[in-house]
Amino acid sequence: MMALSRVFPVFYLAIVLVLYCQCQSPAPVGESASLDILTDKEALTAFKSLIATDPSNSLSSWGQQSSPCNWTGVTCNKSGQRVVALSLGDLGLTGSITPHLGNLSFLRFLYLQNNKLAGTLPDRIGALSRLQVVNISSNLIEGPIPPNISRCSDLMVLDLTSNQISGGIPPELGALSNLQILNLNKNQLSGTIPPSIGNLSSLTTLNLATNSLGGLIPSNLGRLQNLKKLELSINILTGNVPQPLYNISSLVFFALASNRLWGKIPSDFGNNLPDLIDFNFCINNFTGGIPGSLHNLTKVKSIRLSWNLLEGSVPGGLENLRDLEMYNIGFNRIVSSGDSGLSFITSLSNISHLQYLALDGNLLEGRIPKDIGNLSTTLTKLYLGGNRIYGNLPPSIGRLRGLALLNVSHNLISGEVPDEIGQLDQLQMLGLAGNKLSGQIPDSLGNLNDEMNAKVGDFGLATLMVETSTQQHSTTTTYGLKGSIGYIPPEYGLGVKPSPRGDVYSYGVMLLELFTGKSPTRQEEFHRDVSLAEWVQSMFPVNTKEVVDPELLLQVDGVHHAGLPLSPKIEQALVSILGIGLSCAIDSPELRMNTRDILQKLKSIKDTLIN
Repeated sequence: MMALSRVFPVFYLAIVLVLYCQCQSPAPVGESASLDILTDKEALTAFKSLIATDPSNSLSSWGQQSSPCNWTGVTCNKSGQRVVALSLGDLGLTGSITPHLGNLSFLRFLYLQNNKLAGTLPDRIGALSRLQVVNISSNLIEGPIPPNISRCSDLMVLDLTSNQISGGIPPELGALSNLQILNLNKNQLSGTIPPSIGNLSSLTTLNLATNSLGGLIPSNLGRLQNLKKLELSINILTGNVPQPLYNISSLVFFALASNRLWGKIPSDFGNNLPDLIDFNFCINNFTGGIPGSLHNLTKVKSIRLSWNLLEGSVPGGLENLRDLEMYNIGFNRIVSSGDSGLSFITSLSNISHLQYLALDGNLLEGRIPKDIGNLSTTLTKLYLGGNRIYGNLPPSIGRLRGLALLNVSHNLISGEVPDEIGQLDQLQMLGLAGNKLSGQIPDSLGNLNDEMNAKVGDFGLATLMVETSTQQHSTTTTYGLKGSIGYIPPEYGLGVKPSPRGDVYSYGVMLLELFTGKSPTRQEEFHRDVSLAEWVQSMFPVNTKEVVDPELLLQVDGVHHAGLPLSPKIEQALVSILGIGLSCAIDSPELRMNTRDILQKLKSIKDTLIN
């Protein structure tokens, strides 16, 4: 997955280098015709006139007495007669884009990315018939995509990522036969995906994620046999995934997450995608089983199928996924049975790069394998909660020294918490709630939090605390709560015995911590002298996004980035979850939610996300 982030920038750079060499070749005789460098100078001067702020004074060299070929960001052809490239990315420019850019008739490269340019894309961009690369990503551009951009027949890269562009995707874009990269993600596009996009036979990247595109996915997209990246996540697409999409053998990145898609994933589709690295179908309504052929993808780094309606068991072949970093099948209806029902986990023992394993929210039954500690030490997050797992916690878990999060909550696990968990010195979140654990809280677990660096949730540990006090009469309640500062309900400080209502308070704090990424023991993280619950309450519900952990948004949405609107479905879910956390973390025990209501509300949120 890490390597994937380098694949496309390198490919992008290769295109740019080829085109740059082309633009340095001499212009054919007579090419300048009636327009010349003075025309280009006037167009650039008009561009500068609409720039409101230039923080780095990059345009200070744009003077009337000098040739534009000497201006910052301007490249001319070898003869110095015409401007062929305008490169003003990453300069913090504000203002708008002048229609006079349409007079730069020899322009091949237009780079305006990572500024704060507003207004609309001028229609006259369609007059730039030699244009090969347009990158206006990460600005504040609004309004529609000009349909006449289809006249730029040499266009190879169109990148309008992260703007506020609205309206539909012009069907005319299907005429750009040389287009290789089309990035329209993170905008406000609506309507359907035009079938004409399937005519872009040279396309290698199609990214339409994080918009409001609906309707069916056109089967014509299956004609894009050079496509490496297909990213349609976070839209409102419906229906089955067209069979031809599963046959695009060149695909490296295949993401349809957070839509309203349904149907079965073909059992043999993995055999058709030998180069697949990232597969993300989470947060949809897919049914059937996990395709066994998915485990034949020897290059895959990330498999995400969480929050669907998948059934059956985990197919064999996990040991084939040598480069696997993330495997997430949480919140489905996956089953296993018998003591060895979780033995498939040991198939991952030789996967040396595994970082994230999520099996939570399923119907898995069995014992946690004794040799689970043989999983890679690179594993940072292990989710096993919300299943039917029984037996003891194996001491070998202590060998997973890279774990930052371990969640085995809401199972049937019994026995004592093994001392070896105290060896997990990177642990930040430990979920043990809703099990049948007994005995003492290991001193080694308390030591993890001596300096309050780790975030250890205590929901469900009231029983352990009580039993500790019962078995060791000299042990005070304060000792039993060692390492729990920030999670302790206020009434415990008044001598009230641990109770389920206290559990609810601790759970509320843990829920807020999980979704904000802020430790309740570090008030400096809130920038105010308040508790975690008070800080969240001050932002709730209008400014909810301001308190949510950005890394959590990446996990949930997959492609969400700060500064962009969340999908309404995700935003409402976050508001509801934080509301539950606040209702649990009320100072008065009598006013706190009861556990039944908590579970019902969380189930309702889950059902809303799925449906």
